[in-house]
Amino acid sequence: MVSDGLRRSIGLRDLTLGVIGSVIGSGIFLVPGGVLAQAQHSIGLSLLVWFGGGLLTLIGALTYSELGAMNPGTGGLYLYLRDAFGRLPAFLYGWAMFLAISAGAIAVLTSVSAQYIGRVVPLSPIGTRLVTLGLIAGLTVVNVRGTALSVRFMSLATAVKVAALAFLIIALPLTAGLGAFQGAIWPDHFDLGVLQGFGAGMLMVLWAYEGWQYSTFIAGEVTDPQRNLPLGLAMGALALIVIYVLTNVAYLSALGPAAVASTTTVAADAVAATFGPGPAALITIPILISMISAAHFVVLSSSRVYFAMAQDGLFFARFAEVHPRYGTPAAAIVGASVAGAALAMIGTVGQLLGYVVFVGWIFYGLGALALFRQRRIQPDAVRPYRVPGYPVLPALFVVAAVALVANTLASQPPLHSAAALGLLGLGIPVYLGWQRYRPTGKPGPSSTH
Repeated sequence: MVSDGLRRSIGLRDLTLGVIGSVIGSGIFLVPGGVLAQAQHSIGLSLLVWFGGGLLTLIGALTYSELGAMNPGTGGLYLYLRDAFGRLPAFLYGWAMFLAISAGAIAVLTSVSAQYIGRVVPLSPIGTRLVTLGLIAGLTVVNVRGTALSVRFMSLATAVKVAALAFLIIALPLTAGLGAFQGAIWPDHFDLGVLQGFGAGMLMVLWAYEGWQYSTFIAGEVTDPQRNLPLGLAMGALALIVIYVLTNVAYLSALGPAAVASTTTVAADAVAATFGPGPAALITIPILISMISAAHFVVLSSSRVYFAMAQDGLFFARFAEVHPRYGTPAAAIVGASVAGAALAMIGTVGQLLGYVVFVGWIFYGLGALALFRQRRIQPDAVRPYRVPGYPVLPALFVVAAVALVANTLASQPPLHSAAALGLLGLGIPVYLGWQRYRPTGKPGPSSTH
């Protein structure tokens, strides 16, 4: 079966592994210490943040599954926004994807990967940037040469990193015991500072969970999408909650809360404390595979958004073309990689991470609102899947998205938030210009179906 010229070749197993693999990148290996520090060394509050972030991911996955089952086309969230709210909000999402969200994710993941490589092979700052560009170029080639090849690579990499995390989950508590797993379960008192710390920790955790929504972008290449898309998203989200919470328990058992809160290399430190420096060096390998494969999936999936935009006449017409030999949107893939490489050269990791999560969650909340609008404007539409707990669960997701964005506005430097919002605002005149001087290509469809 063919959708928009792209072949449906991604089954349930590969989709589920894609959800897991796209999410497990650098976050679970790097940010647990920061989350625990924001939770004031409270073990219970820290684990609650990780569980809450996973629960929010699951609710979002269930919500988007109804939209995806209704419209299992290439582009995912971009299509949901277009069909519910019109072309301008959808374009702004694609615009933000291209300049900040997915480009920032690619930049962060490949830049941190290059820094890890630099620990093994000493690299100058210029060398680190060249390695970053080399990684992005390699991912581009793999993605251009075929979706099946890309999915096989993703599945293999996911198996490696899940196996590494399973080793940590089992081996660290068994070897170290739970003696170090001591400390305050909850803060001595709850006040505004604790609430702000919870929100700041949630921002870090949601970076660790970032990527689940990217699987909706490739719905046009999923076999039996009305069944496999909801199942794949739900199973992937549930697996991530279990993996992330248990991994944090393993870190705490090996190091204790004080040591976990003081490190940004918690996985390596936990292995070193338990097994020695030799095995700690080996953990770098699955961490590298984890980050590179997550960047790979961002390139794979985000290019499908640009492909859909181009088919609507809202992006470069070349991005709507399917490679005659490989059957992939090759130009869109190259465009996604170039945008990521540009951000990697000009931005710092911390700034990019903030932009990715902050800007992304503006649209993730809007995507959940799209479900409410679709229920209203298309009450009799065929819905192969319906989100359980409607309207409560989707409403909770929207409220959480608003709270996260508000907390970011309050806690981040004003210049960072202004830059992100200014980037979105700049997309409005770009959209109007594109509408007026639309490149040759397929005319855009109407806002709703």
